[in-house]
Amino acid sequence: MAKGEYLDLYKQMVLIRHLEEKAAELYQAGKVGGFLHLYIGEEAVSTGIFAAREARDHVITAYRDHGVAVNSGIPVKNIMAELMGKATGISKGRGGSMHMADISRNYWGGHAVVGAHIPIASGLALADKMEENQSVTLCMFGEGATNIGFFHEGVNLAMVWKLPVLWICENNQYGMGTSPERASAVSKIIQKACGYGMPAYDVDGMDVLAVRDMVAARLKEIREGSGPQFIEVCTYRFKGHSMGDPERYRTKAEVKKYVENGPIDRFRKFLMEKNSISEKTLNEIDKEVEKEIQEAVEFAENSPEPADEDLFKNIYVEE
Repeated sequence: MAKGEYLDLYKQMVLIRHLEEKAAELYQAGKVGGFLHLYIGEEAVSTGIFAAREARDHVITAYRDHGVAVNSGIPVKNIMAELMGKATGISKGRGGSMHMADISRNYWGGHAVVGAHIPIASGLALADKMEENQSVTLCMFGEGATNIGFFHEGVNLAMVWKLPVLWICENNQYGMGTSPERASAVSKIIQKACGYGMPAYDVDGMDVLAVRDMVAARLKEIREGSGPQFIEVCTYRFKGHSMGDPERYRTKAEVKKYVENGPIDRFRKFLMEKNSISEKTLNEIDKEVEKEIQEAVEFAENSPEPADEDLFKNIYVEE
């Protein structure tokens, strides 16, 4: 990779982190409503995924979707406006935190119902197979969704029909407040994919380059006709499940262990030690991101509320 590519990965992760920290601040100030699920600690996952996917590939995810929106190329100001329910938001202020999407970028959202988007991913992949266009659908979901019927239906059909889909389980160690050991009959999530005869792999989700390389290898094989494949990305969320989570199910010591070796700090250290990138250069990127976030907040706060007459638009297809 060229130096610029490394720096772009770093900037994307820092941008996600600052966006989420500001979103939490605005939520506590009453400027962001509804539910808010932060991606802090998982920045290397979506950043690594998008570093490997091609623009023609579809991406669909669950409700912890702000980072995915950033990586898909949606301007941060439109993400911030959506969080604040403004008409300039990427979903016109209708979706909020959990329903960000931009089909012009082949990013299909942002889905609030656990696991419900998994069969949709199979549908997207089926369409691509029928059109023979070499596109792959990347479907992201949490480990808790693998206990849901939607998961088994979608994964089973993908294997039966040999669909071009890459299943990506973001195992952040807790489904709301329950660890996989207490909710799953198998000890490793990839075993569930193996049960359908599907190639399955795991990867360190705190290492952005490891995620990128794993996803790139799987996409290559899928395009060559392997059929669906499965990745378990082992990561960790630093914050609660959502803003109202009291976090009584884990210790501060456990969180501290992961925070001290978080994805951004790890990548920053790698860039400085292995690629001779100066601390000054990285600090300048940090300042650029801070400015971009502040400008996004100002844009969102100065944006109009959705008009009353827009309430019933985009509900039914008009012929």
